[in-house]
Amino acid sequence: MRLKIKPERGFGKIEVEINEDLWKKIEDLSERYKVGEDYILRIILTGEFKTPNEDVQNLEKKVQELEKKVYELEKKWAPLRYKAYGVSEDNKILAIELSGLLAENTQLKRFLRKKVEPNFELRKLIEYYIR
Repeated sequence: MRLKIKPERGFGKIEVEINEDLWKKIEDLSERYKVGEDYILRIILTGEFKTPNEDVQNLEKKVQELEKKVYELEKKWAPLRYKAYGVSEDNKILAIELSGLLAENTQLKRFLRKKVEPNFELRKLIEYYIR
């Protein structure tokens, strides 16, 4: 495979012949670390390699253990999140019903010519649960 490297400025460009095995390895690294091939090539050409200070296999085992713990916590969290969503929807329905009952109560007080006192705290609470 022929690779053309163009500078950001100027006219100079470099053409390099890369064999298919090397290109496959670059693509594998790109997929493994979820970065573009150009980023892998830039690291190779500039020599920005980072040598790990610790044992990589040991760190990968720790990551796998942490992933298992995350999955276990997600199993516990998902039903709670579903129940919380159900409760919030129930609260919304109750707030709508309460708002309707307050409006009906106000109309009845006006019909009976009684004093209507607005309850702002209750209205704020209803708006909180409706949103």
